[in-house]
Amino acid sequence: MPASTPAIVLSGIRYGDTSLIVKVYTREFGLQTYMVRGVLSRRKGKVKAGHFQPLTQLEITGSVPPSGKMGHLRDAAIAYPYATLQSDIRKSSLALFLSEVLAQAIREESPNHALFEYLESALQWLDHQEHVANFHLRFLLGLTRYLGFYPDQTDNGAPYFDLVEGAFTHRLPLNPVLSGEVLADFNIILGTNFDELHGVKMTQKRRRALLKALVQYFQIHLHGFKEPRSLGVLDEVFS
Repeated sequence: MPASTPAIVLSGIRYGDTSLIVKVYTREFGLQTYMVRGVLSRRKGKVKAGHFQPLTQLEITGSVPPSGKMGHLRDAAIAYPYATLQSDIRKSSLALFLSEVLAQAIREESPNHALFEYLESALQWLDHQEHVANFHLRFLLGLTRYLGFYPDQTDNGAPYFDLVEGAFTHRLPLNPVLSGEVLADFNIILGTNFDELHGVKMTQKRRRALLKALVQYFQIHLHGFKEPRSLGVLDEVFS
């Protein structure tokens, strides 16, 4: 029986000449994959190809298939019309990068309302901001809270951060670590909320180094996580 839920688009892959296979993260049913037949050839109708741009926030109605199976989407409508996220090149580049991260990082089909609300509110915040160069850094660190490897800040004055243990340490371990400038920037972003990000001054070189470290952190804690292909585009846009 069809059911409705808010959803955030993570990816869309062309299937044949006219259809899409879309992966969405829903508030009520967790991660779901849907076949959207004929949407690429359809000029009229409720469901349009433009609904499935990266991180679009939708209200969808579709089947809720058994675990691991693909459902069929019956209806989709924009739940939150972005003002700038998909038209501003900086923000659309961030959206592309973050959608790649989320498509790999979110694997549970069971719902997580707190995670959904984090994504929903963070993206709406981004849509209304002018200074966004550091957004993805804070977003990724915030995301780790819901994925189970948020940094332990017990000893955040220590000179190393152990990427495997997810904790600060005074002794240099055999594991990969953050230290020096990268660790300093990691600490700054970790201690900064979204509304304070505009005050964080960071060179492109240091931002690039911290982002590379965060991607490595995800790779260590999420089996099979690959460096997002859009990483280079992001670097170019913010250079």
